[in-house]
Amino acid sequence: MPKAAVYNMAGEQIGEVELSEAIFGIEPNKSAMHDAVKNYLANRRQGTQSALTRAEVSGGGKKPWRQKGTGRARQGSTRAPQWIHGGIVFAPKPRDYSYTLNKKVKRLALKSALSAKAAAGEIIVVDSIALPGIKTKDFKTFLTAIGCDGKSLVVTPESRETVVKSARNIPGVLTTTATILNVYDILGSRKFVVDRAALSIIEEVFAQ
Repeated sequence: MPKAAVYNMAGEQIGEVELSEAIFGIEPNKSAMHDAVKNYLANRRQGTQSALTRAEVSGGGKKPWRQKGTGRARQGSTRAPQWIHGGIVFAPKPRDYSYTLNKKVKRLALKSALSAKAAAGEIIVVDSIALPGIKTKDFKTFLTAIGCDGKSLVVTPESRETVVKSARNIPGVLTTTATILNVYDILGSRKFVVDRAALSIIEEVFAQ
């Protein structure tokens, strides 16, 4: 059964916790994780790009010159795609890129990402992640104390304003809650820092 060290806010190791085999001890499925990341990025796309086709560009109603006898190529409109100020060929239009991923695949991908972190020793459990006030310096000191100087994902059992606002100005540090984890953020972080109470919620919610 995988294990992780438990630290306090001062960076002192105060114990060890056993991680759920069903969530943190499976063989990572790369295909499922790839599908989950693709789905996440596709659902984030705004799809608001738009350009005008030759039918939508204003002007160009008059034939620029006669069909024959000029020595030039025949032209029917100054708004054809090869002209300056002409329309765009196959112009992009607003569209919805989002799609739904199978729930079993999403759950497998999440377990795979967490298992990969556990296997790499990149999960850090903190007894309680809490700050008395909003102070970026104090939160930075906490991360340094537990050895998280790079990209980190900090997980709390519920949204804590002091934690969220203290961490939001630190480059590479993201905060989230235990019930809305996503594979993209987990794989994008070097360290997975989780509150002990949040760990219990993760094991309860995703063990099914």
